[in-house]
Amino acid sequence: MASRPTVTIIGKDGSASGATHTLPAVFSAPIRPDIVQKVHTGIAKNKRQPYSVSEKAGHQTSAESWGTGRAVARIPRVSGGGTHRAGQAAFGNMCRSGRMFAPTKVWRKWHVKVSQGQRRFATVSALAASAVAPLLLARGHQVSTVPEVPLVVDSAVFANGAAAKTAAAYAILTAVGASVDVQKSKASKKLRAGKGKLRGRRHRQRRGPLVIYDPEVDGRELVKGFRNLPGVETSDVYALNLLQLAPGGHLGRFVVWTSAAFKALDSIYGSTTEPSALKKDFLIPSNVVSQSDLTRLINSSEIQSVLRAPKGTSLTKRASVQKKNPLRNKQVMLRLNPYHATFVKDKLGSQEAEAGKPKKTPKAFLEVVNEE
Repeated sequence: MASRPTVTIIGKDGSASGATHTLPAVFSAPIRPDIVQKVHTGIAKNKRQPYSVSEKAGHQTSAESWGTGRAVARIPRVSGGGTHRAGQAAFGNMCRSGRMFAPTKVWRKWHVKVSQGQRRFATVSALAASAVAPLLLARGHQVSTVPEVPLVVDSAVFANGAAAKTAAAYAILTAVGASVDVQKSKASKKLRAGKGKLRGRRHRQRRGPLVIYDPEVDGRELVKGFRNLPGVETSDVYALNLLQLAPGGHLGRFVVWTSAAFKALDSIYGSTTEPSALKKDFLIPSNVVSQSDLTRLINSSEIQSVLRAPKGTSLTKRASVQKKNPLRNKQVMLRLNPYHATFVKDKLGSQEAEAGKPKKTPKAFLEVVNEE
């Protein structure tokens, strides 16, 4: 993002309005899919509705054990006669029409506590990922027709309730090139497989653009215009939700910003050095590794100039710069062990002396020759 520190604000007709804005510091936050996935899992559990089986299930019959001596198990059995049910085992979790083992209860721990720091980290990470076009494409969004990412639309376009009607809202998305993603979402609507069809979630559909606005400047009328478009969602910039920024825990949501909401990000999240004006003691997390391309790091001139000393430097300085194997490099070995030269000289001398003497005949061989 450092190569493009400013963002062009798009006008009503889809062309540049001439205004630009500096890229907020939140878009330089580290992108951490692991944190986003964990926080998303915890937050999503906070919307679950408690469920359980009936407390009476499996016990709504008068059944008693026959006891011992009748060559049958001691499981309770239904009394009476004249029907198939009479004499059948009851109550047990292994029985037909019996209760389940450890019946589910509504007082299960449904909600999960997620720390505020982790929630904020995940949110800024999802915002930073929304400005990376490859992540948007990898998530399936159609952003090839969009002028640039992040996409910022002039707030004047939404003034006086101009986007309060669905047709007007769709016309704005068409002008800025975001309607292709809406059509993709509309075409993806499919009938759900399984019992979910009977439980109020009959269809499945891909997510479309997320329109983020500033209610103080843009008003809330645009919510009525966008809410009926398939896959399109709206969000208040002061109440961003990770479930919308990273649906399914996957980074790269296509976001359409109003210029007022885009400008408010600096005051909402601050920077790595200046705390947020609205979130107490919050600083944008810094990257532990600013350059993740290790090959580029190792081959950089800064590192290579230290590892490989230029020619002409002394052996002492060269050895201090680059580690060398003393078993292969004589100079390094002599510096570590000055006695090594004498040791090698004595060893060579002994080898030469042994080479000049005639080889000794084995004693066993001489004994065999004498006997013959």
